[in-house]
Amino acid sequence: MDRRETGPDRTWLVAIAAALWGTDALLRQPLAGQLPAATIVFWEHLLIVVVLVPFLPAAVQAFRAATPKARVAFLVIGAGSSAIATALFTAAFKYGDPITPLVLQKLQPLVAVIAAAVLIGERVRRSYWLFAIPALAGAWLMAFANPFSVAPSAVTSALLAVGAAVLWAVGTVLGRLVSVETSSRDVTVLRFAIGLPAAAIVLGVQGAPVAVTIAQFGPLVLLALIPGLLGLALYYVGLRSTAAARATLAEMAFPVTAALIGVTLLGAHLSWSQWVGLGVVVASVTALGLRERSTKPVVQVAEPVAP
Repeated sequence: MDRRETGPDRTWLVAIAAALWGTDALLRQPLAGQLPAATIVFWEHLLIVVVLVPFLPAAVQAFRAATPKARVAFLVIGAGSSAIATALFTAAFKYGDPITPLVLQKLQPLVAVIAAAVLIGERVRRSYWLFAIPALAGAWLMAFANPFSVAPSAVTSALLAVGAAVLWAVGTVLGRLVSVETSSRDVTVLRFAIGLPAAAIVLGVQGAPVAVTIAQFGPLVLLALIPGLLGLALYYVGLRSTAAARATLAEMAFPVTAALIGVTLLGAHLSWSQWVGLGVVVASVTALGLRERSTKPVVQVAEPVAP
């Protein structure tokens, strides 16, 4: 399978998709106070699959034509990175503020680099860490008002958010793996089609209710279609020609957008150290994007593998 980047670099498109995810809290936080996480995640997947039904036959055909390794990757993306990760992420809102679950994506680059090296042969030059380490430190500062004294409830929220971040990081790498041989549309359809039964299983195991009210249905539709479907569709188009290790830093646009929305629209307040962290993340991701357009990018994709 050819694992080289396809077409011009689209790190910028991954960043736009991540910024859309940052609007998630506007809808998810109010819903998390009314419904169990499993119920919200189930409805998200159900609504998206209903919209994608016309594309499902082609996606199923693509799944059947995929290599065994790619099929396993699709299953992990759908069940782990979509259903379980989103459930952990939603549950985090019950214990933390509207910013913390969204900004604690600081572990994604570390996990993604390791997974990318193991699964798809990507390598990073030492200069990668000149961008990654400041971005990780900035994300930590953004996560906690007092980064050296964290309340227990914040720890619970953080652990749930970190669990989601790890699963999403693995999903970034596996998405890169399958997007080379499968169209972005089919990858998106399969993610939610596989995630739906996984979400239903989580719903059943937790004994969470399926029914929602009319007032809750509208926000669920918006949550599913805008940060959910639209954001992920743009993400997979961008990921097709963006190295996974580079994409995971572009995804830092997610916590930055979340922090700005939390402060301006959700009534959250950032301490001075959180503002510093936000600035560090923005500077690191912007500098990385500019560096990757040079003749010596910091992320090297694998050479094509002979069939």
